[in-house]
Amino acid sequence: MTSARHDTAYADRFIAATAARMNERVSEISAAIRTHIEDDIADLRHDPQTGDLLGESVEANIATVLHALRYHLSVADIQAAPAVVDYARRLAQQGVPANALARAYRIGQRRLTEMVFAELQTMAIPLAERINVVERITPTLFEYIDHITEQVLDIYSDEREQWLEGQNNIRAVRAREVLGSHKAIDVDAVTEAIRYPLRWHHLALVLWCCPDGELDSEAVSNLQRFVRELGDALGAAANPLVIAADRISVWAWLPYRSERADLVAAVRKFVSGRRDAPDIAIGTLAAGVDGFRRSHRSAQRACSVALAHGLPTPGVVAADDPGLTTAALLGGSVEEARYWVSEVLGDLAGDNEHDARLRDTLRVFLGTGSSYKAAAVELNLHSNSVKYRVGRAIARRGRPIGADRLDVELALLVCHWYGPPVLRPEPHR
Repeated sequence: MTSARHDTAYADRFIAATAARMNERVSEISAAIRTHIEDDIADLRHDPQTGDLLGESVEANIATVLHALRYHLSVADIQAAPAVVDYARRLAQQGVPANALARAYRIGQRRLTEMVFAELQTMAIPLAERINVVERITPTLFEYIDHITEQVLDIYSDEREQWLEGQNNIRAVRAREVLGSHKAIDVDAVTEAIRYPLRWHHLALVLWCCPDGELDSEAVSNLQRFVRELGDALGAAANPLVIAADRISVWAWLPYRSERADLVAAVRKFVSGRRDAPDIAIGTLAAGVDGFRRSHRSAQRACSVALAHGLPTPGVVAADDPGLTTAALLGGSVEEARYWVSEVLGDLAGDNEHDARLRDTLRVFLGTGSSYKAAAVELNLHSNSVKYRVGRAIARRGRPIGADRLDVELALLVCHWYGPPVLRPEPHR
């Protein structure tokens, strides 16, 4: 026992002496390790100010671990030095990958270990004692790097989340200013502020999810990720702009340099292959700042129809869907729309499957120029069946279609898109 304590004390003297000698050259050692890290990790070759922060962080870490070695301190309670914290936060703000920061610590540990061993070689230490010294130094260096790396990665993660939230808030505020302004804006300045090309063509989207039970705290993040993946699939020419509308929905814009055909069909195809797809309302593709606004307004109108009608999930509605925009304008006040639909359609406005079938047949019949044959093709029915249903629909309405044909067509359109909210509720039996 006495011998073991003697060996430990003997080794501690060499360790303390080694740490003291290296501490005298701490700036020189730190500079060499900084250079080694920058040479090895391209992501860390930043502006001079950030490079200086790296140097300060490396020196703070080396000074701390040498102090722990010199005075035989436990590294478990050591907190990251201010310079170490500042550097981790700066990398988070610049979007440097976290794994680059972790790798810098591994490289620094390896290089410092090599330098410590090189220093030991210059000292007159018996071979048996040298082994004991190495066995005591190595775990201390490892434990320190492991302990500090865990701290700085937590700091990095927190800072990155806060920074992104702040940047997203700024983008959201500026984007809302563009949407709400009727005055001319500095397009280039706003484009830079929100990091989105306002002069291009825009396809606006509204996306939302309907949570079962408690709200999902990750809902907005999941929707943002979905938009990025959708943008990649649809060949957007730059990163989408996505801002939170509330806790379960986002507004988004996909940018394109020129007109694009079949984007709505492409969205529907993408959604059909995704089990995690949210509900989506699609605006019309439009160009420039005014197009940025118009596309969003049309997506909102489509969203209002979808929310009023209720959709199978996932559901996709588009402002370009035939009659949807007209129905949205007519249905601005659902209560007034219900009253007007009842006035125009009479008993045909009943909320039941029979009347729904008759309304659908009459809508298609009128939309095909009152052609029984064309309507039969579209409905996949025999023309005699179409004729019978049209007759029954007019009878349910209670009067023939004459000069008010346009009103009838519009009322049928509102019923088609809004459904139960604008229909007569069935009486309770």
